Amino acid sequence: MLSYYTYVHKESTTWVTFVHGAGGSSSIWFKQVREFKKHFNVLLLDLRGHGNSKPSIKDAFNDRYTFDSITDDILEVINHLKIAKSHFIGISLGTILIRNLAEKHPHRVVSMVMGGAIMQLDIRSQILMRLGILFKSVIPYLWLYKFFAFIIMPHKNHKESRSLFVREAKKLYQKEFTRWFRLTSEINPLLRIFRAVDTKIPTLYVMGGEDYLFLPAVKKIVQEHTACSLLTIEYCGHVVNVEQPKIFNHLVISYLSDTGN
Repeated sequence: MLSYYTYVHKESTTWVTFVHGAGGSSSIWFKQVREFKKHFNVLLLDLRGHGNSKPSIKDAFNDRYTFDSITDDILEVINHLKIAKSHFIGISLGTILIRNLAEKHPHRVVSMVMGGAIMQLDIRSQILMRLGILFKSVIPYLWLYKFFAFIIMPHKNHKESRSLFVREAKKLYQKEFTRWFRLTSEINPLLRIFRAVDTKIPTLYVMGGEDYLFLPAVKKIVQEHTACSLLTIEYCGHVVNVEQPKIFNHLVISYLSDTGN
């Protein structure tokens, strides 16, 4: 089972589950935990191969991860904790996992908060992924990760986010990085489904105004899907919860409180 951490509220019965992105860990939510645990029960997860979720024996013989298998990891934890339903907060690739869980188990999802959501790969993103696939065997993965981090978060005020993700990525093994990178071949078909299917589950997209790779697609989805809303934080890049934590915390806690159980 994945490594996880819980903060149980004395009175609230509402759960909020945080899902980080590829190369991160539950530690990227350190600017959220203090505030959120005042209002809700909090569950933090380390995805497989990240943080304290070390690769299992079965993973050693399984070179291929899928979005479904990683989503099932999350479901296993919430089943183990007997959490009937939860709000889910994700960042970057974590938003894909949350959306996939909502697709397959909608009754377990009260609402989704999608920070730095990836809902479509534009031509620039697709070129990046193809370059990564081409060079992943000849270039040290950390160089590749630093390059991606800089392309996605290029501005001076994104430096903290870049540094945090690179620091977390250093804890990954090369083989683990390769397994996660292979997931990119699944992304486009999955995102097409997500854009086409409206789950009608309350969804808040929280995007940085400078998240130039991913913001345009989210704006389009919000116009087409019901129960969706978009909050754009200006002068902010991809990792909104790290770059603008006070604004992120205030907006998201208010949204979850209004959305209910």
